[in-house]
Amino acid sequence: MKKVVLAYSGGLDTSFCVMYLTKELGYEVYTALANTGGFS
Repeated sequence: MKKVVLAYSGGLDTSFCVMYLTKELGYEVYTALANTGGFS
């Protein structure tokens, strides 16, 4: 099985990418999330 790491923003586009990569392309997806501050 192919594997991929996806930098995850949590938005709709990234959520779609996870589903597309797993269901359509058969990838095993690992996500990475980093809290960079942002809004309080």
